[in-house]
Amino acid sequence: MTVSPKTRAAGVIEQDPRWGALAARSVAADGTFFYSVRTTGVYCRPSCGARLPRPENVRFHATMEEAERAGFRPCKRCRPDRPSLAEQHAATVTEICRLIETSSRVPALDALAARAGMSPFHFHRVFKGVTGLTPRAYAAAHRGERVRRELGKAPTVTAAIYDSGYSSNGRFYGESGQMLGMTPTEYRAGGARAEIRFAVGECSLGSILVARSERGVCAIFLGDDPDALTRELQDRFPRATLIGADPAFEDVVAKVVGLIEAPGTGVDLPLDVRGTAFQQRVWRALREIPAGSTASYREIASRIGAPRAVRAVAHACAVNPVAVAIPCHRVVRSDGGLAGYRWGVERKRELLEREAGR
Repeated sequence: MTVSPKTRAAGVIEQDPRWGALAARSVAADGTFFYSVRTTGVYCRPSCGARLPRPENVRFHATMEEAERAGFRPCKRCRPDRPSLAEQHAATVTEICRLIETSSRVPALDALAARAGMSPFHFHRVFKGVTGLTPRAYAAAHRGERVRRELGKAPTVTAAIYDSGYSSNGRFYGESGQMLGMTPTEYRAGGARAEIRFAVGECSLGSILVARSERGVCAIFLGDDPDALTRELQDRFPRATLIGADPAFEDVVAKVVGLIEAPGTGVDLPLDVRGTAFQQRVWRALREIPAGSTASYREIASRIGAPRAVRAVAHACAVNPVAVAIPCHRVVRSDGGLAGYRWGVERKRELLEREAGR
């Protein structure tokens, strides 16, 4: 049976992953490519609401300049030569973030929405879609950073509290444990008086360091140099009292090593991991990925309600302090490839192969 050139051309286009994004009018794909339609002479962004073209009439272009060099003009409906709605939202949210960061007090939602030119409900949804956080959570995360910065330079803890934008001591102390993981005085002293037990050993993936605070496991590092792992722990808690492994700690270490050797078994470890509200949401989502399965950075972003925060998801994976216990090794690129891994791509591949039973 002879296949016509038109049918063959349509088949090639339909096999291209970009056709699926076009057919779904994917907003997330805007900016990643453009498509032109031979019969209309125009090029569009993937989310264009125009009628779906016949695949044999479609060509894909990496940039709008490429589409224009091919003789196509911009669609008057989706305006691909102008910033997309997502890009406009990103620019607006960036401006609002700078406003929040430079304000001595957190502005009210109505005031922020008015500055953005949106209704409060719509602004709240747009802001969360871009940053992965509500405006209040973003302000709290930024204020946490200011607290940590001020505690390092202010003459007193009280001065640091008020310089960080808190209106009362009571409210700050109600949040400080979760924010700092220790008392403000201890944090200001670089973790002084905080006790962290740790042990360094060997496993099938190389050297391993396990550390635990009073709250739970706070570090699981993998590497090739035991001394480098110890220095990393010291840098993370510069003035904490680091206590070498004792008999009571051996059970925790054994559980972690068991998790490394058989990551699919799962071990319920109490964790003490500190991060921004967004990072905490990412880390919770990672712990929900079943052993033997993977998810892309984009899928994780969608699961936490922030589909455009892919880069922020990747950063949260990169700063995860507890290897395997929070399984960032199960996050891969959209094409299934192994992206960077804090403890080495080869270790990531080995962990995934063990979970898959290979």
